[in-house]
Amino acid sequence: MESAAPDQPVEATSEGRPGLGRRALGWLTEGVLIVVGAVVIATLLRTFVGQMFVIPSGSMQNTLQIQDRVLVAKFGGFQRGDVVVFEDPGSWLIPSPPVTNKVQIALEFIGVLPNSGTEHLIKRVIGMPGDHVRVADDGRIEVNGVELDESSYLYSEGGVTVAPANVPFDIVVPKDRIFVMGDHRNESNDSRCRLANVSASPGASAFVPVEKVVGAAVAIVSPLDRLATFNVPETFEAVPDPTEPAPDEPDLIHVEPGC
Repeated sequence: MESAAPDQPVEATSEGRPGLGRRALGWLTEGVLIVVGAVVIATLLRTFVGQMFVIPSGSMQNTLQIQDRVLVAKFGGFQRGDVVVFEDPGSWLIPSPPVTNKVQIALEFIGVLPNSGTEHLIKRVIGMPGDHVRVADDGRIEVNGVELDESSYLYSEGGVTVAPANVPFDIVVPKDRIFVMGDHRNESNDSRCRLANVSASPGASAFVPVEKVVGAAVAIVSPLDRLATFNVPETFEAVPDPTEPAPDEPDLIHVEPGC
């Protein structure tokens, strides 16, 4: 019987194996796909989940300081007492030169960098559509008949807290609009400062369209020693909903020029 020959060792050859160039191309393709996937995910998160903003002014001190980075949620809505970011509803801000650095623009667009533009503002929601907001006889802000205890967030320095308002007003917020104020009332050019503006319809420019609201601030994410989350102050829990439907136009029961 003829016996089978023993197996012979097979010499290693490069045949059938990809060359260095093909392997490098594969690595490059894989890297590009990872980067593109990350950009797509970051863009979706920025568009539908959350976005970061840089605080440019002291209008929300001491709740927020200049150069704080704030994360704003784009889901879940907002309510009285929330700190919200919104697009300039019209001539609230002085126009400034746009950012021209294309890399910065791209990184801000996908959410890698916080938005550094000046076309957004951040304030606290004091009145929702239909709310009756006024300055009470003792100088405190009253919403739907309930006076707010704003001591937990109004700007204070050296034991002295800024006044809730220096000029009296009495208004009803129109439908699809909100009434906002900064926590540092002496540094905030907000809704109350525009109630006497009659350049268009009386007081219309004082109220922010709901559609302009980006979302509610949920946390300070930078600098690290400022890390904090936001909660609605307890005083707003006692405020009832309005008893009447929101009017189509602002109801300016009493307004005076100034803040």
